[in-house]
Amino acid sequence: MTILGEMSFLERMQFFNGQRLFASDLQSLESDNRERRWLHNASLHQPGVGSGYAVTGNKGQREVTITPGYAIDVLGREIILTETHVEPVPPVADDGAGKSVFYDLTVSYPDDDALEESELREGICVPRGVIRLREQPVFCWVRLGADGQAVDTRLKTQIEEGIKVRVARVEIFDCQLNNAVSTAQRRNARPALQPYIASGKVFPSEVWKIKPQDSSAFGPGLEINVDTSAAGFVTRPCYNAHIVGERYFSRASTSKSYQGIFDELHLEQFLLDGFLGIFDPTVNSFRLQSLMPEIEITPSLILNPKGFFDPARPPGPRIELLRSARWYVVWIGVEE
Repeated sequence: MTILGEMSFLERMQFFNGQRLFASDLQSLESDNRERRWLHNASLHQPGVGSGYAVTGNKGQREVTITPGYAIDVLGREIILTETHVEPVPPVADDGAGKSVFYDLTVSYPDDDALEESELREGICVPRGVIRLREQPVFCWVRLGADGQAVDTRLKTQIEEGIKVRVARVEIFDCQLNNAVSTAQRRNARPALQPYIASGKVFPSEVWKIKPQDSSAFGPGLEINVDTSAAGFVTRPCYNAHIVGERYFSRASTSKSYQGIFDELHLEQFLLDGFLGIFDPTVNSFRLQSLMPEIEITPSLILNPKGFFDPARPPGPRIELLRSARWYVVWIGVEE
């Protein structure tokens, strides 16, 4: 049962002396209380570890120890570990190239069909039935690629969405821990008291896109999609970005491979620079556009010559020119 979106109205259950109750009546009451509690958790808290779930393990060990703890997932469901749990590390020797392998340890809420029957009771004139189901957290090792992201796309999505909660990261070599367990990557249900700040660099090559004048109201210029997923933002941050690289280009100092660009522009020198705008920001990416209007500084020196953004010309040489000038993007995100 889901309270929001699937119920037309709420009802408060009432009882009276002499009423005949069915199991469905009490199940409905218990389900309603549980759903309201989960709605509270999901509305007022972010998925992550609330308390406990300390994970320990030293180099050379083949298992990690997890202390009792409390966590919630994106649906508000409580993931409670009531006693210390020992989890074997993945039995892998290396990554196939003689290097260690990294894994994230995640915990999630068990599916209903996976709950263990912990108590049965005899019925009156009917067969006995289950009256208690034991909820045990589900631990899962998630293998990481060279980029620090889950190799399995389905598991990656579950971690990003908060269905699975990350509690620790380990490095495995020869079927044992190659370093002590790290909990720096764990996801916390309690937001940090101070803003979370992360930054990065993007060294693009063919990912630069030239925007012609008539493609949008933003005008001619450049565009690039910036991936920020490695920062691990939980809510959409406030982004700021800057393009680093040489702005001045002259025939005399530029490789012969790009002399044709100067011929097309009928210039011996020119400048490239503009005004930046950030569009479509999410927790994992944003789109950076640079408005680059044509301005005549002197008759022989033009800022953003119009021909540079001519859609009729192949973009390859112009993109290569930017790469040779080591144009790259520096960004910073502030999550409050």
